Amino acid sequence: MKKRIFWVIAALAASLATAPAHAKDLSGAGGTAIYPVLSQWAYTYQKATGTVVNYQDIGSGGINQIQAKTVDFANSDKPLKPDDLTLMNVAQFPMVIISITPIVNLPGIKPGEMTLDGKTLADIYLGKITSWDSAEIKRLNPAVKLPHTAITTVHRSDGSGTTFNFTNYLGKVSPEWKQKVGDDVSVEWPNGIGGKGNAGVATSVRQVVGSIGYVEYAYVMENKLTYTMMKNKAGKTIEPTMDSFSAAAANADFSKVQDFYLILTDQPGDKSWPITAATYMLMRKDYPADQNEPVLKFLDWCLKNGQDQAKALDYVPLPPSVVQQIEQSWARDFKTQDGKPIWTPMAAH
Repeated sequence: MKKRIFWVIAALAASLATAPAHAKDLSGAGGTAIYPVLSQWAYTYQKATGTVVNYQDIGSGGINQIQAKTVDFANSDKPLKPDDLTLMNVAQFPMVIISITPIVNLPGIKPGEMTLDGKTLADIYLGKITSWDSAEIKRLNPAVKLPHTAITTVHRSDGSGTTFNFTNYLGKVSPEWKQKVGDDVSVEWPNGIGGKGNAGVATSVRQVVGSIGYVEYAYVMENKLTYTMMKNKAGKTIEPTMDSFSAAAANADFSKVQDFYLILTDQPGDKSWPITAATYMLMRKDYPADQNEPVLKFLDWCLKNGQDQAKALDYVPLPPSVVQQIEQSWARDFKTQDGKPIWTPMAAH
């Protein structure tokens, strides 16, 4: 799929006519999972302020762009470790909680009609389960008429935090997966075909009968895809819903980790969706204050005023306590030339 860039300009010409002349356009790049809500935030923010936010949804390549200083901010669904952040002179903080959902293309199977568990999902991607009417899948779906159809796995062809969280989950539920494949933004897939971005995986699954893939839940809803239920860590069969995403996110205690480094896959709890993650923004600490401040204003606006849009697109907003932690980190990480914070809660807009 061709790289998409949203330029929210033409549709808002009227609002720009009264916008401040000094409004600075912002540039970002990174994960595709956040794209549906970030594009809505950017559109609404431009109407309110006149500031245009250009975002390239290129996957984890956004990390390279912020490292190379070619964008104002980046996004990644894989949190960077504190040591790596120090080496890059970059700060990270979460924006929303996302969920990753298996999707299938099986004629006659409706959304939510079929259930998978972690081990079975790992064995499918390992190539050990090759047909939809295999004994392992039948055991999980005794009342479902499963077709004798070959399985085609679909994965991300680009570097992806969505892939990191998906493979991290498979490694937690399958020792064989952890040993043979592991987890990262890109891995050596045992089989299958690739699609670029969440949208590319969604398109490939829609086109290939018998296929299975994984995408952020917003793409499930946007494309009306056939999702599966999942058995979670507690052994409960769970549907991907805001309630199950929120139940998993309730375990996220960012106050006990450094630099917000937290992985949320395979969380405990009867109602927890098993493949849940935070998606992170990355900003350089060494950019000048007049470059970082407008980015912080935009992201603060998203955290405080974009919650309804996030919920409408099935993202879990961060609680006010976490937003407060994020703003406190901004005061520590982003300084003027004379060492003063460029952002404090009193300065929030």
